[in-house]
Amino acid sequence: MGSKVITGQWVSGVPYTARLSTVIAACIEAERHAVFFKGSHQVKNPRRQVLKSLAAALLGAGRAFAQAPLPPIRIAMIEGLSGAFANTGEAVFRNLAWAVERVNQRGGVKLADGSHPLVLTRYDSKGQNEEALSALRSAIDDGAQFVMQGNSSANAAALIDAIGKHNERDLQRRVIFLNYSAVDPVLTNEKCSFWHFRFDAHADMRMAALMDVLKDDKSVRSVYLIGQDYSFGQAVLREARRQLGILRPDVQIVGDELHPMGRVKDFLPYVTKIKASGAQAVITGNWGNDLTLLVKAAKDVGFDGKFYTFYGNAMGAPGAIGDAGIGKVIAVADWLPNVATAPSEAFYQAFRQRFPKPADDYVHMRMQLMVEALAQSLEKAGTTDSIAVATQLERASVSFYGQNGRMRAADHQFQQQLVVGVMDRQGAPGVKFDVEGSGYGFRVIKTIDAAKAEQPTTCKMARPQ
Repeated sequence: MGSKVITGQWVSGVPYTARLSTVIAACIEAERHAVFFKGSHQVKNPRRQVLKSLAAALLGAGRAFAQAPLPPIRIAMIEGLSGAFANTGEAVFRNLAWAVERVNQRGGVKLADGSHPLVLTRYDSKGQNEEALSALRSAIDDGAQFVMQGNSSANAAALIDAIGKHNERDLQRRVIFLNYSAVDPVLTNEKCSFWHFRFDAHADMRMAALMDVLKDDKSVRSVYLIGQDYSFGQAVLREARRQLGILRPDVQIVGDELHPMGRVKDFLPYVTKIKASGAQAVITGNWGNDLTLLVKAAKDVGFDGKFYTFYGNAMGAPGAIGDAGIGKVIAVADWLPNVATAPSEAFYQAFRQRFPKPADDYVHMRMQLMVEALAQSLEKAGTTDSIAVATQLERASVSFYGQNGRMRAADHQFQQQLVVGVMDRQGAPGVKFDVEGSGYGFRVIKTIDAAKAEQPTTCKMARPQ
């Protein structure tokens, strides 16, 4: 398992250990120079004065520790931080770290016994199920009370199963799973769990939002379906076929293909088939490098059709396709930087101030809502008891920078509005902000309110007695 990185445990803006060591180092440095000043007069007997100063510093540090926050609430992020999708894992960590910082800056989480800081620790799953389960065991041994993961529905399914079994077996160390991106619909349907909460719209919800645009796009009469060969990719193509049959039965599916996840380095053979098929649009749930390399190869072979995507608005995809994507790359999301409201713009500007590098420009509103929902639920529960917190999470309703959402208790699927955007040059109407310094951004062309985005569930929730 990869190295762990911890963020979030601070006292007055300074880490505990850093605060103490800085004071001691200052006293040692003063002793080395053997010169002290009181007003404008040099103080004699510097060594005695140093010892007094050091004693006073240690006493002050002791007082600081006595007044330090109560034990932290530990969150484990289990994510692929190495391998083909390492960049997406790092992007998630920035989002979660920012959210944790914000909670701690306002004093942490206020429980019945006082305020507790949040501590976020990251564990590298390498995107593999066994590694994710190993990371889960390590996180629990390290005292994690909450697990966050999302960049693989296969990993999420493994974690849901393992956490359910662990929580039945070890009542004193139960954990709650907060999912920010694993969107296989089965996770809040047949595989729903009392211990799992999803804060992203699932694949069927996202597909319905895309179809709300495609159903009116009469220029598209043939499509090519392509996806990653695992549970999520398969679910996307299955739902695309179903919804096309209902909403656009006139559209011909000229290709339907799955490819190995994270292992294709050259998509030229795939896009050559796409171009030869005569498809006027591609529908894909690809993410990370599997999307970036796909659209880059499409540009290289001169494919001039559209891309209806789940994640085409970030992680290098706009820059990779360039001008060829203007008006042709469509993406669905819970939020986009060019949502035209003052709170939305303030939110995006705040993120860019915290992470000013263009390469770090990958912000998710839902991850902020997720951490806010957790903090809210902890405070309403007044305790970290897992059942009490989960019961509050079931009824969580949060608002943040104008974005609202609520958790549906029946299946633990978060309900929020969705938006669909189309790629254009920065500076074009509705495109104030670009993506990753690429010069291209996404103009919002459709907003689907939460009530319309909501879908029925087949979940039969089993709650602990």
